[in-house]
Amino acid sequence: MSTQDLKISKKKPSFPVSQLLNTYLSDYKRNVRLPILYEDLLRFQGSVVVYDRNDEDTLWIRVYYNEFDRQEIDLSLKKVYTILHSDGNEKTFPFLSVDAVDYCTFGNSNPFRIKVRNILNDNFTYFYVKKADASRIYGIELEHMLSPYNLNFLVYKDTLIEEHIAGIPGDEFIKNMLPKCTEPEKSQIAKEFVKFNERCMIRLLGDMRSYNYVIVPTHDFDHVVYKVRAIDFDQQCYEGKFNIYRPQFFKENNQMVELVKRKFQKESIDQYKIEERSIVAKRLISYQNRINELVNCMVNDTLSTPENVTQLKMTIFDYTQDLNFKRSKNMGEIVKFALEFVQRNYETVNTDRL
Repeated sequence: MSTQDLKISKKKPSFPVSQLLNTYLSDYKRNVRLPILYEDLLRFQGSVVVYDRNDEDTLWIRVYYNEFDRQEIDLSLKKVYTILHSDGNEKTFPFLSVDAVDYCTFGNSNPFRIKVRNILNDNFTYFYVKKADASRIYGIELEHMLSPYNLNFLVYKDTLIEEHIAGIPGDEFIKNMLPKCTEPEKSQIAKEFVKFNERCMIRLLGDMRSYNYVIVPTHDFDHVVYKVRAIDFDQQCYEGKFNIYRPQFFKENNQMVELVKRKFQKESIDQYKIEERSIVAKRLISYQNRINELVNCMVNDTLSTPENVTQLKMTIFDYTQDLNFKRSKNMGEIVKFALEFVQRNYETVNTDRL
């Protein structure tokens, strides 16, 4: 594994949700009428900077509204919370409090982060309100079906609601926690990074710099198991550079790459790559009809520029020698043939064993 100083397109355009994708979302209960839209939250009257525990700027601002708007917005956000996490029942409203509405000034999506607290027991959770972008929706759906993690989200008109993905931000983990891990833990983290790298490459999820994924620790008997999980799906199959879809090539992941080099020989790395490809292939088979429907939407959609499509398809063709990539007309077709390539190789190997 190695790293480069990769450059991401400064501002990826937002792609509208097509009618075909809208129908798909309705079929799978992702498209739900919501009481509030992204634009409604932009009516804030003022804001204050949100600092972390070390008094550093988090790049989030806490916004506030006039009294009339605040009552209406609070009620609507409670409704969104119950639709996202429950059955939409309003009986719980008296026990819910919208403690904070934060707005992110960094990145492409400029999301709102909503903190909802249960006043009976002080448990709280977050969800996010963003502008609906077809790239991000495809990225979330592919993550839902092809990764080990289910994702809960809703779309209505030009608004996207995402549940919060809990975990330790990768950059924070690498800086503050990785040095304190035991050697067996570091070995396990290295394995998970290899698998994460392979999974992103297969489904063309780009820009997995350390602050775009989280490390999720889970206690298991007498040790801690670490998993790597993506949290930003903005760069789903947009960039033309193939290495954008391989986390190992970002300088922000240097320490993870060095850890892999120190812990594993090439044979072990190849083993973990094969394991991840096989797991993705099994998920493809399990979700066959749904994946086909989603990919059909992608094939009929515009998700990048012609220049990016040409650059990416020729690079992957050189990598695989599969003529399907060379003939691809858009990003949707590149994703389609990438998934077919993985599934075909898996089925070929297992057929040979019979």
